[in-house]
Formats: sequence, structure tokens, C-alpha cells
Amino acid sequence: MEDLQCLIYDYSIEAGVSEPYSKALNMLALLIALLVIIVIADYITRKVLINVFNGLAAKSKTNFDDLLINHKAPRNIAHIVPLIITLKLFPFVFYDYPEFEGNIIILIKVYGILLTVWIIRSILQTFESYFKTLPRLRDKPIDSYIQVGMLFIWILGVASILAVVIDLSFIKFFTTLGAASAVLLLIFKDTILGFVASIQVAINDSVRIGDWITMEKYGADGDVIEINLSTVQVQNFDLTITHIPTFALITDSFKNWRGMQSSDGRRIKRSILLKAKSIVYLTDDKIEELKSIQLITSYLNQRQSDIKNFNTSNNIDKSTLINGRNLTNLGVFRKYMQSYIENHSGINKDMMIMVRQLAPTPQGLPLEIYAFSSDKRWANYEYIMSDIFDHALAAVPFFDLEIFELSTHIGNLDE
Repeated sequence: MEDLQCLIYDYSIEAGVSEPYSKALNMLALLIALLVIIVIADYITRKVLINVFNGLAAKSKTNFDDLLINHKAPRNIAHIVPLIITLKLFPFVFYDYPEFEGNIIILIKVYGILLTVWIIRSILQTFESYFKTLPRLRDKPIDSYIQVGMLFIWILGVASILAVVIDLSFIKFFTTLGAASAVLLLIFKDTILGFVASIQVAINDSVRIGDWITMEKYGADGDVIEINLSTVQVQNFDLTITHIPTFALITDSFKNWRGMQSSDGRRIKRSILLKAKSIVYLTDDKIEELKSIQLITSYLNQRQSDIKNFNTSNNIDKSTLINGRNLTNLGVFRKYMQSYIENHSGINKDMMIMVRQLAPTPQGLPLEIYAFSSDKRWANYEYIMSDIFDHALAAVPFFDLEIFELSTHIGNLDE
């Protein structure tokens, strides 16, 4: 080995080259030889490891092996062999220059630390991709936990590099670093808040990937596509992306539509405004006319009979319509809409169905329809709701009721 180590040196001396130049040529030749060995070793190791992993991936039932290859874990691990070779051989290369040895050792150690960080990074990325393929973890904020892991790995890596460069023991370096913890907390404030928030979000199960959330403060209204350490990405329904700080999910108010999506129906809650002056008692002639509407024929027959019996048995003077019991056009219309919705094919019959009056307003009397569509998809839900209100608005004139519309002329507001 010593003969090989000094081969170029001996030839140079015999050729009449001065000793300093002979040493430099010898070192340069050895360095080139070492680089060639490193490149060849790296190439062979990579080929062997990648082929081994490809073979294991082909035989394995899990896709974890494939993900390791996709994230270049075998390629990064292969670099360990050239690193070991460098550590063993570099003293021979710089045999005549011992003053370089300390600096070279520092460089190799720094490279070794960075290589270790890179290997761990590829493995963590593999776990991240693998966990996202598991059904029970697909909607969990895996990105946040992986990012926290990588943050700690990088902190340890950078701290190790600094400890190596300044020639300070690892434990003593971190002891010194503890004195600057307040500054570190300030620097990583958002990261720490995001980490705590992501843990609370996961524990409380308040947001999952795929949830539809609405957060007016940030203009978000769409599906959560990613939860990581610093932000939550929401793809709005106009296909824009909104980034919400993760800690905002525990400090600010937002609406999660998951309950609706997992329920048996989507709520319809909308009103039509009726002119109060169009509400009147129904005469017998008008009742007979309304009996032609099939949904309320039996109802009108029954109610008309009950009212007449009551008024007769109590000697009610019906020469004035207000006396005794009466049917109103609003009450009959409300019953009609109740029956119509109960028979509508798009309404979930097992959930609440209600047509009710709300408190009168300056714009008229609100008649609210409260029900749940059986189809929760947005487009279909809107179609069902529109179909119901198309019918309701068209049916209003049959009951001598009027829809309130704000007049463009101030003098005609009461018309």
C-alpha cells in the first residue's frame, strides 16, 4: 500500500522534479484515484440497492417499497458506502499534508450529517405518502406531523454541523443553545402555534381533508385539500385556493359542513314574502273552487264540515264572515304547500317537513318552507329547491294571495 501511495512521488523524484512538486503531484494523483473509486463505488452501490428494492417491491403486497424508491431512499442510502470509503482512504491521499486532515475531517462530518438528514427526509416522505393511502388516515393532517418531524431533524442537523465546525461537544452546544430559547421561541412562534393547532384539530376531529368548510374572514368556501404545519389549503368552488393559517382553526370561527354531508339530507330553509293585505277569509264559493286542487280536496271537505258543525252548534251568526271559525286563504295555501312537499320526490320523508309563518316584517309576511332534500349534491340540491319554489310562487295566485315586491316608486310602497 505504501508503494502505491508513493508511486507518483518516486517517479517524479527520479524524473528530476523537486520534492514539493513531487508531493503535490502525488497528492493530486491519489485524489483523482480516490474520486474515481468513489464514483464507481457510488454507481455500483446505487445499482445494487435499487435493483434489490425493485425486486422486493415486485414481490411485496404493500406499496411501501415502491414509495421508498419513488422518494429516492435507496439512492440516498447508497451514498453511505462512498462516504465510508472516503473516511478510510483520505489519510493516504493527504499523507504528505497532515495540516489538511483536520479541515477535511470537518467537511466529511458535515457531509455525513447532511446525508443522514437527507436519508431521514426521504424515509419520512415515504411514510407521509404511505399513510395518505390508508383509508383511516387519509383525512388526517399527516403533513403537519411529518413537517414537525423534519423541523426537529433539521434543527438537530444544523446544530450538529455548528457543533462540528466550532469543535464543541454536542451536549455542551445544546446547553449553550438553551440560553437562547426565548429567541428561538419567537422565531418559531408561528410554527409552534401551527403544530399545537394541528394536534388540537386532529384530537377534536374538527377538520378533515375533504371537508367542506366556510370561513368568511379568509374568503374560504370549499373543500379542504391539505392540512400542514403552517396553513390549511381550501379549494373554493370557483377553483381558487385559499390558504388559512392552521392556528386560525382554533382561534377563529368557521363552519364545517361535514355534518350535513354525513346526514341523510340537506336542509332547505327559505321563505316567500306575502302581502299582508292579500290574506282574507274564504267564502263558501271560494272553498268550493279550491276543492278542485286534488292535494287539498279531502282536507277542505273535512275542515269545512268541522267548521260548519262548530258554528251551527254554537249558534254563530255567519252573516258577518269574521264570526266563529273560518278558513283563510293563507292557512289553506300553507296546508297545500305542506302536502306538496310531503309528496315531492326530491324530499327526504324521514326528516322534518314544515311550512310555517314567521313574524311579519315591513316587507310582508314570510312563509317559510323547512325540509331536507334527499340528494345532497350541490347542483341537485339547488334544482330541488328551485323546483319547489317555482311551484310555490306559481301557486300563490290560485289562493288570491300576492307576492310582495318592493316598488321602484316611493309613493307606491303600500301597493
